[in-house]
Amino acid sequence: MCLLAFNWNNHSEYKLILVANRDEFFERPSAPLQQWESGFYGGKDLRAGGTWLGMHPNGRFAAITNFRDLKNKREFSKSRGDLVKNFLEGEMDPKSYLEEIEKEKTEYEGFNLLVADQEGLYYLSNKMEGVRQLRPGLYGLSNAVLETPWPKLTKAKENLAHHISTASFEPLSLMKGQHSKETDPQEILPDTGATPEQEKLLSAQFINVGNYYGTVNSTVLLWKHSGEVDMMERKFDQVAETFQDTQVKFKVENFLEQKQS
Repeated sequence: MCLLAFNWNNHSEYKLILVANRDEFFERPSAPLQQWESGFYGGKDLRAGGTWLGMHPNGRFAAITNFRDLKNKREFSKSRGDLVKNFLEGEMDPKSYLEEIEKEKTEYEGFNLLVADQEGLYYLSNKMEGVRQLRPGLYGLSNAVLETPWPKLTKAKENLAHHISTASFEPLSLMKGQHSKETDPQEILPDTGATPEQEKLLSAQFINVGNYYGTVNSTVLLWKHSGEVDMMERKFDQVAETFQDTQVKFKVENFLEQKQS
């Protein structure tokens, strides 16, 4: 994923409200949102075998974004998609899992990783020190560290805040509110190692760079305190100008019993 706005444990009905865009090279093959053999729901990277965002009916959630640093780009043997998959398929609590990943974080290309269970949401980046537990609130994450106020990130948070304030939780509306193609003025663009022309195109929420790289997925995840989960993904083929929608609904296992115990 490359642009996330999310509201964690800060709403009377929803534990997590998340809107996310994934940017990738168009030629990289992937499969749409589905239930994996191990039980969790998420898309599938058909090249490296991992995923970018997913949730398990046992209440485990994870998502990752790339940290864009093209000035220091090099090859790494480990895939960042495994960081999401391994948490969703594992049994470690979020904090312990990230503490283990922190020990080997230099073995991965730049990342921002979110992992959660029913009790807490945690964040780790290999571009800063320490595991951070996120308090209830509204957050944004893109290709820099958490809450870096790039304009497209600010707009994404504003879109989510508007939907929350108007009690509008229709997935397509949430998703489309994070699809702006507006780019930023050259003077405020970050310097992440891309060319000035690329930096400008990358500043949009919905990206297309030279018809070879851009936004390939959008996902909305709605997780209620009652345990009900609604996930919707729109998978884009920007070259063919088509899309495919997939929606799944499930309930977190034993949610009410775990809350009462």
